[in-house]
Amino acid sequence: MQGWDLKTPVVFIIFNRPEATATVFEEIRRAKPPKLMVIADGPRPDRPGEVEKCAAARAVIDRVDWPCEVFTNYSDVNLGCKHRVSSGLNWVFDVVEEAIILEDDCVPHPTFFRFCEELLERYRDDKRVMVISGNNFQFGRKRTGYSYYFSRYNHVWGWASWRWAWRHYDVDMKLWPEIRDGKWLSDLHSDDDSVHYWTTVFEKVYRGEIDTWDYQWTFACWVQSGLSILPSVNLVSNIGFGHEATHTKGESRFANMKTEAMNFPLAHSPLVVRDSIADSFTERNIFLPRTTFSLRVINGIRGAVDMVRR
Repeated sequence: MQGWDLKTPVVFIIFNRPEATATVFEEIRRAKPPKLMVIADGPRPDRPGEVEKCAAARAVIDRVDWPCEVFTNYSDVNLGCKHRVSSGLNWVFDVVEEAIILEDDCVPHPTFFRFCEELLERYRDDKRVMVISGNNFQFGRKRTGYSYYFSRYNHVWGWASWRWAWRHYDVDMKLWPEIRDGKWLSDLHSDDDSVHYWTTVFEKVYRGEIDTWDYQWTFACWVQSGLSILPSVNLVSNIGFGHEATHTKGESRFANMKTEAMNFPLAHSPLVVRDSIADSFTERNIFLPRTTFSLRVINGIRGAVDMVRR
């Protein structure tokens, strides 16, 4: 990628996994962002050795050896996934207008950064698009020859967005009762199984029964009818599945996925239209319960569902 220099700030969300943190950091180091903004949660008092692990993860940031402004937002106490990530991203978008965001277990292909930066610029003033993601979970299925497609799903294993879009984020999902009681999810999902699934998930998040931040981001995008851009090839691999993970503890076909290079110049779509076929495949492979998916056939392939949430 000679002749191209990254100008967009990169956000790095870390916690207690210094080895994974170092792996992702090396890819950030290769990209050499001019600004690196680091969000870190504090150790849990009931977890032996976590103080040291959190300190070791933060020490990785000291390896910055390129011209770079480093901003840190470190918590001394453990806020948990929901409040640490959401408050950290609030801080980010108070400081910068747009950013590329990675967590400590999401390893990007080198072309991920340019992909995000070029599309941040192209769609900066297009309020139809709220997220640019580095994830492709189509397993080789492609509907067009363009470099990306539009989706309702804002996958967050490596993503980018703008301040104006993040302003719609509400960690408490105060609009949920109106959406729920007005049955507005039925306007978004024609499939009763999907409506039931997302109603259950959003209700649990609203009640505080799920400690996460990303379902709220999906909700915010849907409430605004916001689209996400997803690449035609997978640009980020999640290496964080295992016993130390917060949510991704089991085995999954989505773990350690192969990444591919994005070709430049990008082949832009002349249409801003959601790919409903790709979204249907995503819905049934990632989100719907195993009992539902086992009765369905997607492109002639039967299989079990890996429930994937960070």
